[in-house]
Amino acid sequence: MSDRSTAQRTRRILLLSSLTGDDPEFLRVLKEQGTVRTVANVGEALAALRSETFDVVLTSASDLPPLARAAVRLQTEPIFETLGHGVCLVDDEGRLVWANRKLSSYPDETVEAVRKACAELYHEFAAEPPQPDQPRSRRRDLSAGEFTFDLTVSPICGPDGPVARVVALLVDVTATRWLQRRIEAIEAAGRELVRLDADAVAEMDVGERLQLLEDKIARYSRELLHFDHFCVRVLDKQTCRLDPVVILGLPEEIDALELYALKEGNGITGYVAATGRSYLCADVTQDPHYLPGLENARSSLAVPLLLHDQVIGVLSAESERVKAFTEDDQRVAEIFGRSIAVALHTLQLLAVERHTTAGQIASDAVAELATPLRSILVQANALIEQYPDDDNVRQHSQAVVEGVERVKQALAAMSEQPAISGLVPEQTCKDPLLCGKRILVADDEDIIRETIADMLSHNGVLTATARNGEEAVELIRSQSFDLVLSDIKMPHKNGYEVFAVTRQVNSQCPVILITGFGYDPNHSIVRASKEGLAGVLFKPFKVEKLLEEVRHALGAPAN
Repeated sequence: MSDRSTAQRTRRILLLSSLTGDDPEFLRVLKEQGTVRTVANVGEALAALRSETFDVVLTSASDLPPLARAAVRLQTEPIFETLGHGVCLVDDEGRLVWANRKLSSYPDETVEAVRKACAELYHEFAAEPPQPDQPRSRRRDLSAGEFTFDLTVSPICGPDGPVARVVALLVDVTATRWLQRRIEAIEAAGRELVRLDADAVAEMDVGERLQLLEDKIARYSRELLHFDHFCVRVLDKQTCRLDPVVILGLPEEIDALELYALKEGNGITGYVAATGRSYLCADVTQDPHYLPGLENARSSLAVPLLLHDQVIGVLSAESERVKAFTEDDQRVAEIFGRSIAVALHTLQLLAVERHTTAGQIASDAVAELATPLRSILVQANALIEQYPDDDNVRQHSQAVVEGVERVKQALAAMSEQPAISGLVPEQTCKDPLLCGKRILVADDEDIIRETIADMLSHNGVLTATARNGEEAVELIRSQSFDLVLSDIKMPHKNGYEVFAVTRQVNSQCPVILITGFGYDPNHSIVRASKEGLAGVLFKPFKVEKLLEEVRHALGAPAN
């Protein structure tokens, strides 16, 4: 290779003048190899290295160690400057010798807290015996203002062994710790939700328990999830319809919106219910699944309510801001959603338990009373046979026989009809408030509808019945009624729709709604209560409770 080729390859040379003095021949030869820049000392050399790039650095042996260390520092500093975590050096007097750009970006009080922590750890390292073959580090959590850090500090030993300074790596874990605390708070809230069968709530009926559950869901959703506009819907396994249970901060039209667990045409909520997967929508204006809900909505989040990995409902939230919900929000909402699912399931089990308990009590009563009742019948018939000519004995004995038969029939009815408990009177009771009143009974369960109608008829009421909401609406539009008793959850038309038509046709006709699961599908009770609902019955209920609500509705002035 020629000298010219070498000069072209080695173009830039940094020369400390202490190496050659004023030797012109050396300088001439060196310049033939490339462009030479001469500096007087190590300080100027470092300044040149910071501002320019050189292919060769020529210096004396005495200047080489400090220049080499400085060159290494110049090469490594850019790495630390671009690092996404804070790095700093603290000397033996607790002074902050150097900090990278990331650490320097924090407030002064945060940097000072890091310096103090490093100074304390320096003294710990200095007090320990030297362990040159074993790396030593200290790791601790550091809270500084609004920030939380994972701080790792390691000692740097001098040439003679003692610790000269410490180097610290600062990892900002503020978001991670905040999410952890948020999850812990949500888990605690979830434990509170599922305690619906304990403490004071044991004395509540299903309606009161439902209200308590709604209040808790609303409070935790606002305080912990920071959701101001949200809806909880429960999946009806038979119809695949998603019935609203809790609605907060959304327009009233959401109550009447019928959604089903289908991937298409039923909004984000229907998609989540059908797939069992959460859905994070950064901008609803660009999302084909979104159906209008909150006015001026821009983003939404929906998570499934999972019970044993089965979807039983959906929790959905909306916001007027684009990208208002994060993946952390989704994660926390999924945890909370599982607690809501357990709580709703518990509430339903409580309602079922009351049905089952009522039926079991009746069955047990029939079994326990069977022998005594037979004994009473035998003795009554024996008295009739023993005194055939004594009208007084015969009449009293016959009354005993008839009474026993009524008790047996009532117990049998209780076993077969757990939703309504109590003894149905055998004779018509002419209650002045009930006699001659026309009452419509609408319920899709035959045994409930017929039992209520029979019970009211025994008390002098003229009853009409409807098997579903559509039949009820037709009767209301074609006939005049003094009272309407309607189940909330029926095919074709729900309880609120029956109530609304009644108010439209005859605003003076009171309406009582009936629910059997503790849920409030379509938010019927809440909506109707604001518009003049006369009362609510929660299955199972006693005959006395039914009559009490009917009398109150007929006797109270219309709203």
